[in-house]
Amino acid sequence: MAIETATDAAMSPVMAFALVGVLGVGSQWVAWRLRMPAIVLMLAAGILVGPVLGLFDPARDIGPLMGPMISIAVAIILFEGGLTLNFHQLRDAAVGVKRLVFIGAPLGWITSALALHYGAGLSWQASAVFGGIMIVTGPTVIAPLLRTARLARRPAALLHWEAIVNDPVGAMAAVLAFEVVVVINTKTIFGAAAVELAVGIAAALALGWAAGFGLARAFKRGWVPEYMKVPVLFATLLAVFGLTDGILHESGLLAVTVMGIVIANAGLPSFTEVRRFKEHATILLVSGVFILLAAGLDFSLLAQLTWRSAVFVLAVVLLARPITVFASLIGSGLPWREQVLVAFTGPRGVVLVAVAGLFGERLVSVGVEDAAVIPALAFLLVAVTVVLHGFTLAPLARALGLAGADKPGVIIIGGSDWSTALAEALMSADVPVLMTDPNYSNLRTARRAGVPTFSGDILSEGAEERLELISYSMIIAATDNDAYNTLVATDLGPEYGRENVFQVGRAKSENRRHQLPATLGGRPLGLQATYNELGQLLREGWTFRITRLSEEFTFEDWRAKRPEARALGLLSEDGELKLYSKDSHMKPEPGMQVVAFRPPNGESNTDETQPPISA
Repeated sequence: MAIETATDAAMSPVMAFALVGVLGVGSQWVAWRLRMPAIVLMLAAGILVGPVLGLFDPARDIGPLMGPMISIAVAIILFEGGLTLNFHQLRDAAVGVKRLVFIGAPLGWITSALALHYGAGLSWQASAVFGGIMIVTGPTVIAPLLRTARLARRPAALLHWEAIVNDPVGAMAAVLAFEVVVVINTKTIFGAAAVELAVGIAAALALGWAAGFGLARAFKRGWVPEYMKVPVLFATLLAVFGLTDGILHESGLLAVTVMGIVIANAGLPSFTEVRRFKEHATILLVSGVFILLAAGLDFSLLAQLTWRSAVFVLAVVLLARPITVFASLIGSGLPWREQVLVAFTGPRGVVLVAVAGLFGERLVSVGVEDAAVIPALAFLLVAVTVVLHGFTLAPLARALGLAGADKPGVIIIGGSDWSTALAEALMSADVPVLMTDPNYSNLRTARRAGVPTFSGDILSEGAEERLELISYSMIIAATDNDAYNTLVATDLGPEYGRENVFQVGRAKSENRRHQLPATLGGRPLGLQATYNELGQLLREGWTFRITRLSEEFTFEDWRAKRPEARALGLLSEDGELKLYSKDSHMKPEPGMQVVAFRPPNGESNTDETQPPISA
């Protein structure tokens, strides 16, 4: 009797979907814990369970639905990307984005085709089609990389907008080149092919704009109930994608991107909630698509690659991409550092692999034999650029001075004597601090103390425009208004992570009708006091102090010596601040520093590494 091997045993579709979900989301979680690029781990996980161990083969275990599933997932990803492209947020990056789209796209097409012809040795026909696809810089890859690298606002906007807008442009360029190849290699009339292409692009633009405008109008006028907005979005998205893709292959990507951009700039009141839901869906889809593509890799395809394939990849990374970016941004006024960062950041992703595989098969069917190697070249380019930029983007940004602060900072919302004392204490330990308050006079004490301040609402567009919020990873809402603190913490929670958003203790009301729901707001600050109570303690002489722990002076020793002190948080040896809350389980270790609010007791301060800080 033959023994059934892992490669012979088919996995049920339900188990296959479960495995994709676990590997995709699990890879992202492990990457977050290890502070590694998530894309790299997803790629490795897919290859491990697929071609290496043979446990999962998408074509075998999911079947013919895999292709349409990936196409729909890419469409949803691009639509979500379009939802993030608000013209009001583009601001000072607008000139660079326009140049990267209108100049960079055609120039990138040319340089990529040259790299394919002279580097990989492909024919001009195959090079023209694949070169068009290579305009795409990978929105499925850029978003996770930007989340990890924490770039400054403008270069991040340049990379993000270029990736989203050029994605459908690349697909359309490939369609255009393919139609020309078909005319050359068959008896198809050029006029008919040109008309088909023009009709397809026009239909995609018109349907995408009409769907976006119609949905925005319906949402504004209340024609769709709140609980149905996301389902209606999904249904309309699928309809638009299906209709346009039926008219012209790959034009659906253009349509859904236009639809997302129109909705993003319609000023919808409930847009933030819709976009966040789409972001969550996109994380799942990006994870799933990467696992599927990596697991479905056929190692026999890689056998078609030669030394010229390596020359091709090097030419793309070191020549084609930099030449395209530098030439596009001549005279743009962008600093050279930002141009260098964008020029040497061009990862490719899901769309490139999916579209390259499709056009590779079509080119072979019309007589372009060397196009059979296109899928292998696409996967090689994706794998190399994902790993390369996954590990080099953050260090390159730091070297160019375009990353957030090395030490994650803290935003304290609310100017007061005790919040100023806290800011001084943190700054004395080299923790970046920004204090904001809508009332300019409330920041007077902080300004005199040298604390960086911003007079305005942290939730306003002015804050987004003027502040490099990416340099800060923690929020402390500490105004005298519980409702405002709760609003800020609730609004910023999804962006910063609810584990990093705190607010001072809420004033308890005897009337339950006046109490805000516990499900709203941030985590309660570990000082165990309300705004007014903290101000009173400061007036009684309490101060913020920082104490370094050691093998000889442990946290237990500190607690025994300072039984009345209220620990605010811990500073790790690399300067990262972690704040206490009632549900915290942090373990103080030697080398860490305790940040605490302490009463005056007249004892010696020999264990302190910093002088007492008070208002």
